[in-house]
Amino acid sequence: MPNLSGVRRRYARKVRRKAHLRSKLLIRAFAETPREHFLGPPPWKVFTLKGYRVPRKSHPRLLYDDVLVGILPERLLNNGQPSGLAMWFDTLNLKRNERVVHVGCGTGYYTAILANVVGPRGHVRAFEIDDELARRAARNLAHLRQVEVIHGDGSALDPGPADAIFVNAGANYPAPIWLDAIPVNGRLLFPLISTHKVLHPIVNPWRSRRYPHFYPHGMGGMMMLVTREPSHLRVKVVSSVGIFPCIGAIERDADKRAAASLARTDYDSLSSLRRDSHDQDDSCWLHGNGFCFSTAT
Repeated sequence: MPNLSGVRRRYARKVRRKAHLRSKLLIRAFAETPREHFLGPPPWKVFTLKGYRVPRKSHPRLLYDDVLVGILPERLLNNGQPSGLAMWFDTLNLKRNERVVHVGCGTGYYTAILANVVGPRGHVRAFEIDDELARRAARNLAHLRQVEVIHGDGSALDPGPADAIFVNAGANYPAPIWLDAIPVNGRLLFPLISTHKVLHPIVNPWRSRRYPHFYPHGMGGMMMLVTREPSHLRVKVVSSVGIFPCIGAIERDADKRAAASLARTDYDSLSSLRRDSHDQDDSCWLHGNGFCFSTAT
């Protein structure tokens, strides 16, 4: 393979600028992790608004751009956009030696990024429900001792203790096992979505302007950051998101409730996630079974 160290460093700087990264650990991880190792042999297919295109040349340096690359193109499954994933990881404020759970790891590229950030004394537990992707991830990540790949439903299997959980598949609600796993100062980042076609504003963390948008396939929503404080669960909307669903965390009634809440525009008022039993009132932004996204502090 050609020496791509300079290409990766330039790629990491581009991702840093586009995602406004603060974490030096994360920037270094993007500069050191070989993306081509996780995408299978060429020719690679790059996803665009007009569909997939195959670059004329199959040189690995083509992968070091802010592009989506097909991992199972026939199913529209891609290795996600680097700046988007980087921005979300930066929000988690990951540190050395932390325990991280990655739900929906695909072929493992972003799991490897997480493993680089937490270092050899950290731990990353990666879940993948798809048979083929789980096998590929296990092969691709076998050289990283701090990574454990589990084939199964990450919304139903015990994640174990975790300082941070990143869910890379949309859910109608935060799975109870995710909330139970994070200790004080622990963080959960997951996409709250509806499979209904919901017209809702794009939330850009760097711009105040919002405008209506439909996501493809109707699977759009908001990336939610939940942080456990000593007395409560704090909530923050990070960005809009368009993503495939987490099969185990999509339910018909919950999907309808999520659609109704995502059609609202008062995301900035969200403050907490309640798990206590209470009657629904004006402070309930999304009142579900065993949880409530609330404007109350």
